[in-house]
Amino acid sequence: MSNQVTKPNSGRVFKTAWFSKAAKKAHIPDSELREAITQVIQGLADDMGGGVFKKRLNGNMHRSIILAKGGRHWVYEYLFAKQDRSNIDMDELAGFRVIAKAYAKLSDGQIEQLLVNKDLWEIRNDG
Repeated sequence: MSNQVTKPNSGRVFKTAWFSKAAKKAHIPDSELREAITQVIQGLADDMGGGVFKKRLNGNMHRSIILAKGGRHWVYEYLFAKQDRSNIDMDELAGFRVIAKAYAKLSDGQIEQLLVNKDLWEIRNDG
């Protein structure tokens, strides 16, 4: 079920180090990830509740799990091929909801440290 997300122009977009490697292997560029976030903001994604969204990528060949809570941060957390699995399970969903809450509580300083440590990578509109 798709729902409109409030505050569409706020927040920064990130990908985890794991997601970055998986997207590179799947040949999914940051430009596609930026466009997908715009679509999520417009309600063109599966809202799984608790700040967890599922968005199709790569010509519908892959699914991404995006975490967003409070409109501050959008984080690409997980990627899987549609041919490998149809969806995440309930335990994974519960875990992603916990992580979404944790991301929402991060300070700007904590985000910057995650970037310095290369645990997160920022996806910028300027390329």
